[in-house]
Amino acid sequence: MTTTELRLDLLRQLSDLNGVPGNEDAVRDFVLRELEGLADEVRVDALGNVIALKKGQGEASGGEHRRERIMLSAHMDEIGFLVRFIDDKGFVRVQALGGFDPRNLFARNVTVQTRGGPLPGVLTPGGRPVHIATPEDRKKVPEIKEFFVDLGLDAEEVRRRVRVGDMVTLDQTARQVGHLIVGKAMDDRASVFLQLEALRRLADTPPRHDVVAVFSVQEEVGLRGAVVAAYGVEPTLGIGLDVTLAVDTPGVGPDEAVTRLGDGIGIKVFDSSMISTRWLVDELVDLADREGIPYQLEVLPLGGTDGAAIQKTRAGVPSVTLSVPTRYIHTIVEAVHAKDLRAGVDLLVAYLR
Repeated sequence: MTTTELRLDLLRQLSDLNGVPGNEDAVRDFVLRELEGLADEVRVDALGNVIALKKGQGEASGGEHRRERIMLSAHMDEIGFLVRFIDDKGFVRVQALGGFDPRNLFARNVTVQTRGGPLPGVLTPGGRPVHIATPEDRKKVPEIKEFFVDLGLDAEEVRRRVRVGDMVTLDQTARQVGHLIVGKAMDDRASVFLQLEALRRLADTPPRHDVVAVFSVQEEVGLRGAVVAAYGVEPTLGIGLDVTLAVDTPGVGPDEAVTRLGDGIGIKVFDSSMISTRWLVDELVDLADREGIPYQLEVLPLGGTDGAAIQKTRAGVPSVTLSVPTRYIHTIVEAVHAKDLRAGVDLLVAYLR
């Protein structure tokens, strides 16, 4: 088994970047810088996906060299909001981009990214504070449409500086907590990190086949970037890279945990968007067993990844997803374990070689 030395500072930097669906610019610029020297070709497509080709060594077949085309995909975007309306008092109403649990959104610091620069604000739902709330008020979970952003400015200035469509992101700085790296947007910056680290490992020893590493856009609103990328790449095999639930915390039974932090990388069997190609699952399991790489088989009742977009492109592509176990998904304290990240890099690199 190969032990990967992880650059966890890189993951923390990725986590702190802001990039909601359709506005992944800061993440894309970061990825493009990190890809220098790691790929044979790098381009950005019309939708904003970063597509990096690492040429393989090929394999002998009937006297000729034949190479498969393996597409990897990890998404750059994070759940967040867009400005959709500014009311007469200057409060900003938002449009959610991705699946939020409103219980995790009370009184959050946010930033509105405007043409003139970032504006700090507070996101909270309308209604009475606890001191004057009725018993019914206290039990109610507000809907997303009830939340607003307070920028601390009068309406005229808000309208002058903010426009409909400006990006709104939750504020959080990533940090190390024990063996965990905790921050916002680990979904899916943890896999962006994993993919970059795998390419770094492949720099000295090329992969067996051509590898096309895609850093996709707009996954959180329907796997849109990966759909476009897969159509253009025309892969013969696909591997999605994403996070999955690790509900190994109090209040949830072991049968609902999906995965557990520290027990290894998830090899997806099923989610609501795809059933992984069984022979690919078996190949990854057998390889992990031979190499001593910790893994978990994952069955996720609800959710989807770029692996599904690859699988359903053109005439169909054999596909699987590798999943990083993550606690507190779709919050600003998403937590991943260094051991699982290391296992993910080791398994991916071993498979590609």
